[in-house]
Amino acid sequence: MSKPRPTSATASLTCTDLTFAWPDGTPVLDDFQLAVGPGRTGLIGLNGAGKSTLLKLIAGELTPTAGRVRVAGEVGHLPQHAPLDTHLRVDQALGIDGTRAALHAIERGETDEEHFTAIGDDWDVEERARATLDQLGLSALDLDRTIGEVSGGESVLLRLAALLLRRPDVLLLDEPTNNLDRTARERLYDAVGGWSGVLLVVSHDRELLERVDRIADLRAGEIHWYGGNFTAYEQALAVEQEAAERMMRVAEADVRRQKRELTDAHVKLARRVRYGNKMSATKREPKIVMNERKREAQVSAGKHRILHTERLKEARERLDEAAEAVRDDDEIRIDLPHTAVPPGRTVLTLDDLTLRSGAHAHLQIHGPERIALTGRNGCGKTTLLRTLTGEIPPRSGTALTHVPHRFLPQRLEVLDNDLTIVENVARFAPDATNNRIRARLARFLFKGARADQHAATLSGGERFRASLAALMLAEPAPQLLMLDEPTNNLDMASVRRLVTALESYEGALLVVSHDLPFLRDLGITRWLALEDGELTTTEPM
Repeated sequence: MSKPRPTSATASLTCTDLTFAWPDGTPVLDDFQLAVGPGRTGLIGLNGAGKSTLLKLIAGELTPTAGRVRVAGEVGHLPQHAPLDTHLRVDQALGIDGTRAALHAIERGETDEEHFTAIGDDWDVEERARATLDQLGLSALDLDRTIGEVSGGESVLLRLAALLLRRPDVLLLDEPTNNLDRTARERLYDAVGGWSGVLLVVSHDRELLERVDRIADLRAGEIHWYGGNFTAYEQALAVEQEAAERMMRVAEADVRRQKRELTDAHVKLARRVRYGNKMSATKREPKIVMNERKREAQVSAGKHRILHTERLKEARERLDEAAEAVRDDDEIRIDLPHTAVPPGRTVLTLDDLTLRSGAHAHLQIHGPERIALTGRNGCGKTTLLRTLTGEIPPRSGTALTHVPHRFLPQRLEVLDNDLTIVENVARFAPDATNNRIRARLARFLFKGARADQHAATLSGGERFRASLAALMLAEPAPQLLMLDEPTNNLDMASVRRLVTALESYEGALLVVSHDLPFLRDLGITRWLALEDGELTTTEPM
């Protein structure tokens, strides 16, 4: 007899003493603890903290080195990168093809028991599937057609639709708004807002995090809990940081005081030694008395020095603890003078260009312009960028780049997973010495042994940083940088780092993004939209 399925009110997940390391020994989680019950939980943390790995461990896609994961209920997992087979039918991608086949067999008059078993209680599966596709803006996808070419955003929504149809008790979402245009994001927000049961979502999308019930901040291998949405988290964190900085100032003052007292103890001891030597030289007291005085002074001074040394050690430990509580996230630093482009220099020319998708574009970019390219999912933005790089031939017209250029794609296919970060960068700068590469990588926060990590072990944000480093450190230096949804895999701190880094980039930028706050922070000088098959200039957003 099968066990009853947990209700949304009893579903839960627990991680106990969870430890995981990659095959090369790179640690991710060590003795990790987590307990999540019903409700919407936003999981945040710096890139590389282990968020995506944690979701895979909970979903059973990775095996822990030690410890255990217990889940009460069925788990559904939407990973960051899971490309769909374009040869599948839509109902196969949704996981309902077997149920539909049984339904159609019964409609034809077949009464085999296996058909009823396959259907169970899901007699309305087709209606639910069409309603779910419509809810997510995918009503144009017929259940019987093959998927064919879909955009990154449509792929995410289709995989989300499959999960919603399964109705798992525990839903794990990893950066679900990546690649989604504004309309699609609103649809996903509605789906998340109406979810019952356990929802654990990894995201850097502030608007999505405003819809959760609690925030779980994964930092230094531990979860720190904050009740409420992201705004409440920021407010609580600000109070914490103010207190931590105050404690650090107190600890620093205590260390200075203990140093002074230890110095005073040394001075007093030196004075006593000099006085004892003087008495001994003048022989004003009997030798036995002087020796006893000397011994007592040494014992007293020694105890005094030890006392102050211990106090200084304790003060330094308190300072270290206080410093750990103060967040100080490093910033990427880029200093590449060879990327500068004179204002009058023609960087890119699109002459009567017709893309493979049928979209038409005519454009010129001059000097260090910063251009944002927006548009709905599937309109051809990525196709345009790949046409500019020569990866996809146009249907007609020409696309000419007049300066050295580099393209950072959505899925970060720039890196070779079998190579280390240093080795990957060396592919793009074969004449650079190992020391020079390592010195430059340090500016992208890959210092020392971290530069020797294999690309396969990197988190999404670390992979982005390593990919950006490989392109920016390439020879010749790129004077046109094309970025396709660059903030998809970045936590909020990393987005700020990227903005800071690109502030010092002196070449031309062409950026595809649905992240409007990021685009505004970049200082966009021209806004373009690909709509209804035409590339047009739009008003600043």
